Parts: sequence; structure tokens; C-alpha cells
Amino acid sequence: MASPTPADNTAPSPASSARQAVNAGSEVAQPDPGTHLKELKSVQAELRRLEEILCAGHHPVSNAATSVGHSLSQGADRVHEVARTAHVPAWLRVTPGENRWPVTGAIAVAIALQLALPDRLTLVSSWLLPSLEAALLLALIVTNPTRLSRESRRLRAASLTLTALLSLANTWSAALLASELIEGRAGESAGPLLSTGVAIWLTNIIAFGLWYWQFDRGGPAARAHARRKIPDFQFAQMQSPELADANWEPTFVDYLYLSFTNATAFSPTDVMPLSRWAKLTMLTQSLVSLITVALVIARAVNILK
Repeated sequence: MASPTPADNTAPSPASSARQAVNAGSEVAQPDPGTHLKELKSVQAELRRLEEILCAGHHPVSNAATSVGHSLSQGADRVHEVARTAHVPAWLRVTPGENRWPVTGAIAVAIALQLALPDRLTLVSSWLLPSLEAALLLALIVTNPTRLSRESRRLRAASLTLTALLSLANTWSAALLASELIEGRAGESAGPLLSTGVAIWLTNIIAFGLWYWQFDRGGPAARAHARRKIPDFQFAQMQSPELADANWEPTFVDYLYLSFTNATAFSPTDVMPLSRWAKLTMLTQSLVSLITVALVIARAVNILK
């Protein structure tokens, strides 16, 4: 007699049922994006229909929304257009740097004026400081011959040392001349006195022009890289950029003009000092220039009489 056959347990387990449900769900077709768009359009049409019913055929809400949308779009277009056409002044952006040769020519003139002074008005020797100045100037030309955009501590230190030597030599000469004029030990003839006074006065203008040029917004190299946005001197072109060339930026000639007007008018003219160091430096230059001019002219007038 055959033994009974055990029952066939083919019922799936809960885990396998879950897997089958996941697989079946993954096989369900994803909704078509076009269907959503059609549904949104139908909802929009229904809202407009309700708006017509409630507002007697008018569309105040949808029309206002459309108007606002157009205004925003036009405003964004105008902002993009202004941003595209806006021009940043050259003195506020990175530039190739100014040419070396104007400042080199001015320093050469100052050295020549120092060599033309009498030996009694020079420090130690009439050739000592001018020789050092010429050597520093030659080193600066060889190291950075064209554009003044290279940032280097050594170059800046050498440039500041050259300016300091020019100022030291000229201050010494001006002090000795003033002392001689006050004590009556100089000025036997008007011609040599006036030529000496003019040489010291012109060297003073070049020296202070170099100081302004060296320190305004960190110096020429820092200005070329737009390191600082706040100027120490405000030129007319900064106040009215629409009247200046698109690529205008202050160079040594502008600072030399500032120094000349300050030495002749003894006050700012069209360039205004903004920082305290700029104001004090201009005050010092005006004082030195006033004393030199007053003493030399007064003595020359007495001699001519």
C-alpha cells in the first residue's frame, strides 16, 4: 500500500510577495509629461472661465498677472542691457600700467638742476647725491623698463629711496639758501640768486610730485592692479567720468601738475586731497615753496633797487 504523498506547499512567502509587488510596480508605465501639461492648461482654462462668470466677462486678475510678468521681463532685459554696456573707469580696474618715461625724464631734470647748484648749497659734495640718484634711476630702468605694473618690494624700496634722496638734497639746499639770505651772506647779484632759487623751486615741485605719485592708492603698480578703490587725491575726471576718455587714469604728469599748482597757488586747485597724509604733504610743500619764493624774490628786489 503506497504511502501518502505530502501536500505540495507552493504558497509564496511574504518576502517573495513583496519583491513581486516591487517588480510589478516598477513595470508600471510612468505618466506622460504631456498629460500634466494638458491638465494644467485645462485648470487654467477653468479658472479663466470662473473669472469671467464672477467678473462679468472681465479678466482683472489674469490681465494684471500678465502685465506684471511683462514688466518684470522688460525690467530684467533693461538690467542686463545696462550691465552689458556699463563701463568701469580705468582708474578702478586693472590696466597695463603707465609708461615709465615721463617720470624718468622728470627725475633726470631734477638731477641736472641739483648739479647746477653752487657747491656751497650742496650736501657734502655736488656729485655725491646726484650720482646715487642716477645709479638708482638706471637700476630701476634696467629692472622695469617699460610699464610700471610690476609689484616688487625691492623695486618699490628703490623707488622710494630715490625720491627720498631727491627731497633730502633739495631740502638741504633750500635751508642753506634761506639761512644765507636771512643772514645777508648771499645774493650779491640778482641773476645768480634768481637762477639758484628757480632751480631749488623746480626741484621741489618734481620731488613732491613724486611723493604724490608714489603714495596715492599705494603707488603706480598697485594702481595698475586696482588694489585700492578709495583714492587719496580726487581728480576732476573721477568726479565727471563722462567728460574724460574711457581709458583715463592718473599718471605722473597729473601728479606733477598737482605739485606745480600747489607750489604756485599754495592751496588745492582742481585736485582735492582726501586722506590726511595727502593734506599734510601738500601743506609742507606750500610752506617750503612760500618761504623759498618770498626770500628769493625779496632779496632780488632789494638788489635791483
